[in-house]
Amino acid sequence: MDKEEDHRAELSARNDTMPHQSDGGREPVFNLAPVVTGLGLLCIAIYTMEALWLNFDQQIWLMLHFAFLPFRYTGPVALDVYALTSPVTYSFLHGSWGHLLVNMVWLAAFGSPLANRIGTLRFLCFWVAGALAAVAFHFALYPSSMVPLVGASGSISAMMGAAARFTFRVDRRAQKPAFTGPVLPVSVVLRSRMVLVFLGVWMAANLVTGLFSGTAVNGPQIAWEAHIGGFLLGFFGIRAFEPGHIARH
Repeated sequence: MDKEEDHRAELSARNDTMPHQSDGGREPVFNLAPVVTGLGLLCIAIYTMEALWLNFDQQIWLMLHFAFLPFRYTGPVALDVYALTSPVTYSFLHGSWGHLLVNMVWLAAFGSPLANRIGTLRFLCFWVAGALAAVAFHFALYPSSMVPLVGASGSISAMMGAAARFTFRVDRRAQKPAFTGPVLPVSVVLRSRMVLVFLGVWMAANLVTGLFSGTAVNGPQIAWEAHIGGFLLGFFGIRAFEPGHIARH
C-alpha cells in the first residue's frame, strides 16, 4: 500500500470512528451474534457442570484430558488423541466463576461485532486459530510445564487484536452491529490514540496479572502469557478471515 492509499485509510479510520446518528430505530441493548451466544453458553454449561456436579477426582480427569498440558508433549508420556484435541478444548474450560464471567463479558463485547462481520464459519475458525496461537506462545515459554492451561482468553485476545485493526469502529446502525471499514494498515492503526491507549492498558493489565496472580491450590492456573499469542494472531492475521465480498477501500 503506497502513501496515498495509507492516507485514505487513515481518513477512513477517522471518519468511521465518529459516532453514528440513529436512523429512528432503537438498537437492541443485548444483540449478540448467534455463534457468540452458542460458544458462551457452552463455556457456561461446562464450568457449571464442573463446579456443581463433578467431584474432585472427576475434575482432575477433566483437566488431564481436555486442558492443555505442555508436559504431554515433552515428558515421558505416550501421545494420545487428547494431544491433538486439547490445544482447542482447553479454550472451553475455566478456572473459576470470576474467570468465566470476565471472559464472557469480553466475548460479548469483541466477539459479536467480529462474528457479524466475518460470518459464523470463519468466526469458529478464528476461535480455533486464536486458541492455537495462545497455546503455541505458552508452550514456547513453558515447554515442560505440568500446570493445566484453560480458558477462552486466548481466542478472545485474538478478537481484541482484530478489533484494533478496525480501530474498534462498529456500525451501530446496522441490524447486526459489526466492525466496519477496511482492515487498516498497521502503520495507520499505530497512529490511533485510541488503539495506543487500549494497547497500553491491555499490556499493563496482563503484566499485573502475571505479577500478582499465583498458582491455584486446587485448580488450574490461568496463564496471562497466552493472551499475547492470541492477540498477535488476531492483530496480524485478521485479513485471512475476511470474507471476499467485503470491499476494501
